[in-house]
Amino acid sequence: MTVSPDKNSDRLLQRMMTLHPKIIDLTLDRVWRLLAVLDHPERRLPPVIHVAGTNGKGSTLAMLRAGVEGAGQAAHVYTSPHLVRFHERVRLAGTLISEAALAEVLDECLAANGTDPITYFEITTVAALLGFSRVPADWTLLETGLGGRLDATNVVEVPAMTAITPIDLDHQQYLGETLAEIAQEKAGIMKPGVLCVVGPQLPEALEALEDHAERVRAPLHVHGRDWLVWEERGRMVFQDQTGLLDLPLPALRGEHQIGNAGLALAVLRKLGFGADACEAAVTRAEWPARMQRLSEGRLAALAGGAELWLDGGHNPAAGRALASAMADLPAKPLHLICGMLKTKDVGGFMTPLAGIAETLRAVAIPGEDATLTAEETAAAARAAGLGASVSGGVAEAIRAIAGEAPGARIMICGSLYLAGHVLRENG
Repeated sequence: MTVSPDKNSDRLLQRMMTLHPKIIDLTLDRVWRLLAVLDHPERRLPPVIHVAGTNGKGSTLAMLRAGVEGAGQAAHVYTSPHLVRFHERVRLAGTLISEAALAEVLDECLAANGTDPITYFEITTVAALLGFSRVPADWTLLETGLGGRLDATNVVEVPAMTAITPIDLDHQQYLGETLAEIAQEKAGIMKPGVLCVVGPQLPEALEALEDHAERVRAPLHVHGRDWLVWEERGRMVFQDQTGLLDLPLPALRGEHQIGNAGLALAVLRKLGFGADACEAAVTRAEWPARMQRLSEGRLAALAGGAELWLDGGHNPAAGRALASAMADLPAKPLHLICGMLKTKDVGGFMTPLAGIAETLRAVAIPGEDATLTAEETAAAARAAGLGASVSGGVAEAIRAIAGEAPGARIMICGSLYLAGHVLRENG
């Protein structure tokens, strides 16, 4: 299919950015209106597994997809945000959506919506659902964008299962100031009679999830009560009422990925998947910018003999997970390159890293209006106890660190938007 120059996906997505004055405006009214005009594609999807939470949603979906494919089945997958190209958000039966298919559903949604207000995330989510409704697959894996109750993905009346990853403080301006308030919003994906698998949670969050589940009569399958996962002698052990699984450690690095893997396994086991799917979930999952080692590319070449790593985590829990993952690697001097958004808890992210990193070079995130300046990020790092300086960009920072500490480990971190820029620049 040939795509008209005025209907390529980039131009269509730019038009979608102009349909609402706010980037985020949580309500489902506009989504329901557009879905109705399109004859409700959300009712014609393969069985849906809907995932919400603060941290680990993308990693958990990556493992679920690997497990489904390990069983010889195919899944549609919807995640956000993308790192390099929008197409990364939408997989049709396991394959990244083509330019022609993406342009077609985007154009159709724009035509159906007309000039009515609708946010970028809302209309692009509807476009993904429209695409999913037209391609055969065995499963649909949906990741919430923000929250759950009023998230644009929360339109499937009866999913096959829901799952909630660890909840922590993030997006408080939209979801609430406390863990309990945030958990209530995430719990909004629960549906009456539909099993919800719950990953590791802090007590305040778990109590809120259990309260909501009782109100809506959603059965729960909870970490620590109904299933367990732990590391033992360099292996990962999972246990539920079906029995024990002895598996390799997750292909996705970091101690926190054991909990994410356990959640994916708990979902797969409850859906009837066998040992092959479970092992594939753990060993075959791929998820860029999550403890990713960059060993090739333009930026990797600048690092010379230094290790170059990339992680997109950006909240306090992600800072703790990143610090733990870095500490578990063979000992090397650690130097950070960090850029963050104004909307994030910068100090909360950086504080866990202060005890393990020798220096931090702060950068602004290119092309992002909400970026902190490099000077602001450096000031926050100093307040958190890190020795910080300012660089004009990631490449400049890599050159400086590699020149001063040629055998060091360099971690670029602080934002998925920065991670996307790095992956594009690395080539």
